Amino acid sequence: MSDRRAAYEPFACAPALKLEAHERVSKLQIEALHARLDRLEALAERLERRLWLTVYGVAGMLLAEGVQSLVSAAH
Repeated sequence: MSDRRAAYEPFACAPALKLEAHERVSKLQIEALHARLDRLEALAERLERRLWLTVYGVAGMLLAEGVQSLVSAAH
């Protein structure tokens, strides 16, 4: 029985497999993080566009009121 055990090498790849599994999980987590970051950047861009549209709308409204008051004052 002792010669049977000597014929097999000890199972030494468990730490390597654990490290490989950890690397795969880390890679998946990083990819998910990048996907979330891309979605957040897209949301920020949309919010920025809406904000500028609101600013231009308010500025246009103020200019229109100013022009209207000048026209009514000229009559």
